[in-house]
Amino acid sequence: MEFRLDISPPTVTAQEHKVRVVRGKPMFYDTQKLKDARATFERLLRQHVPAEPITGPVALTVEWRFATKTHKEGTYRVTRPDTDNLQKLLKDCMTRVGFWKDDAQVCQEDVTKRWSREKPGILIRVVMLDDI
Repeated sequence: MEFRLDISPPTVTAQEHKVRVVRGKPMFYDTQKLKDARATFERLLRQHVPAEPITGPVALTVEWRFATKTHKEGTYRVTRPDTDNLQKLLKDCMTRVGFWKDDAQVCQEDVTKRWSREKPGILIRVVMLDDI
């Protein structure tokens, strides 16, 4: 399955938790920006969820296309956020909406970050892999 999320990719990542100390114990919480990004991802991903959660190994290909007015179309984005942090939030949301039982099923990944003057968004391809 292949689909596109027509949004300007968020630059907030799953690692951006905040911490406060309550009665001497650290309490971690998500920022409002992270909560908003998660809600947006889940809302858009629900339109593409398979009828049944995928079982077995999965290959995931994602191209993050960030909006720009100054960079050449399609050139690589070599600035933050890191691809692994972007992927973590996306895979967590894909798990929550029911693409698969657990994102540990993703056994193969191809991730690209590029600049886009024309059409920012996130291109996603999910392929079920045969168990060997």
